[in-house]
Amino acid sequence: MGKALWRDGDVISGAVLSALGLYIFLQAQQWNYTGPDGPGPGFFPTWYGLGIVALSLVMVGHKIRKGALAQEGAIDWRAAGRGLGTWAAFTVSVALYKPLGFTVSFALLTCFIVAVIFRRPLLTALLTAVGIAAAFHLTFAVALDVALPTGVLGF
Repeated sequence: MGKALWRDGDVISGAVLSALGLYIFLQAQQWNYTGPDGPGPGFFPTWYGLGIVALSLVMVGHKIRKGALAQEGAIDWRAAGRGLGTWAAFTVSVALYKPLGFTVSFALLTCFIVAVIFRRPLLTALLTAVGIAAAFHLTFAVALDVALPTGVLGF
């Protein structure tokens, strides 16, 4: 069980996320937790870091408790490929922010994920992409007046 423990993806990612959460928590201690108007700049990162640590430890504990470590199975390469495809699509969409703008690149990302990763019909992917991109634009650019990256088309 010792060697299988360090080969399990949930255990490895749980350990890495715990380290990240601890780092965030320790960095947040350098900022004020509260200010004169309420929570300070260290309030959110403190709880965010603690939440990451707690949830990652729960994930590792759940994996150990379930005894899933004894089941050494093959890697699901289809699932891994879909995960890497999503990551690659996200990276491409970030690169497209400047030329196309956030709204268009986010719509393309959504369309790709729905059509290719989740294997839904193209019409469903297009409607989802337009709806979610519009919701993001209305929420952030219109309602909250947050400046989203705009491309050469002005979107």
